[in-house]
Amino acid sequence: MKITLSILKADVGSIGGHTKPSDRMLDSVRSDVAAAIGRGLLIDAYVGHTGDDICIIASHTRGENDTEVHQFAWTSFLNATAIATEYGLYGAGQDLLVDAPSGNIRGAGPAVAEIEFEHDPVKTNPIRPAESFMVLAADKCGPGAYNLPMFLGFADPMYCGGLMLPRVGEGFTFNIIDMDNTDGDSLISLNAPEDYYKITVLLRDNERFAIESIVSRYSGETAAAISATRMHNIAGTYTGKDDPVALVRNQGIFPAPEELISPYTKAHYIGGDARGSHVMPLMPVPINTAVTGMYCLPLVSCVGFSLNRDGKFSDSSADFFDNPAWDYVRQIAQEKGIAMRSQGWSGAAMLPYGELEYSGFRTSIGNLVDRFAIRNGKESSAIPEKAGTADD
Repeated sequence: MKITLSILKADVGSIGGHTKPSDRMLDSVRSDVAAAIGRGLLIDAYVGHTGDDICIIASHTRGENDTEVHQFAWTSFLNATAIATEYGLYGAGQDLLVDAPSGNIRGAGPAVAEIEFEHDPVKTNPIRPAESFMVLAADKCGPGAYNLPMFLGFADPMYCGGLMLPRVGEGFTFNIIDMDNTDGDSLISLNAPEDYYKITVLLRDNERFAIESIVSRYSGETAAAISATRMHNIAGTYTGKDDPVALVRNQGIFPAPEELISPYTKAHYIGGDARGSHVMPLMPVPINTAVTGMYCLPLVSCVGFSLNRDGKFSDSSADFFDNPAWDYVRQIAQEKGIAMRSQGWSGAAMLPYGELEYSGFRTSIGNLVDRFAIRNGKESSAIPEKAGTADD
């Protein structure tokens, strides 16, 4: 049977600022999910949050970009928005950028990642005798946040020893999207290991290029799908950071979980953080972690599931970052964050003006640039002898 895994995530309101959704909001989404399972739209589902983003993880048989599945998620987020509005929570409905999408909700604000595959979990299946997968959900960061760890996990044997083995060692195709192209999805496919350097040329720019999907060259099976969209390209102005999700299948013909999560020990620097305008480390955290620490560190959670023959999730999940081993990495992230934020507004501590996510920054610099005067050495200086005031 064909199974589709769908990940749909949105920030639709949070308590006391950008921290976490309320219990009532989460209960509302869980109730909507239970109803969708009851009427046969979904086979199974899980609801959790990373920072202030509510994430729905669902299995079904309706394929990718299914209107009914997407509309269910949209309605569920609207219901949570109504609760956020009732209780005066911050950013109610923030990620719902259009009034009423008529079909699937890609490009409407929520983060979406989906994979459809043939599901036949039997021992004699040479491709996937068992189906295991993991869901990464990030908050306070852009869609390029996964570029480095996904590349290392699928293309670098220093992190993925499985690449030295048959099947996995045949490599992977990276489908990379140019997020600055607003006319449509602008994609390029590059193969690892042959195109290793070419892939890095693109992925170094987290603000423009992002991995959209990764495909096994051995089997043609999709290994990973990532929500690679820019909110400011959808809304035309800043409404919040892009906060991507990633759906990653693991084991067998794909890298193992430990190979996929080991790159996150780097706590690598990405764009995001407070006001979406700083360069800060990505900190791995357990699922259902609120943003309440110093500054506004970008967060990423990682939850693993198994899938039975009927498409139902295992009776419990594995929280990959809820382990004492990751406390050390969180300490590194905090130290890197403090070091960077101690530099304040200067240089690399903040994103370039073209990437500052609040339009007010660009307005501020634009107003000052308009006041510059040219001094060419031939005419009398046009620079005023006395500086004007902010109101001049």
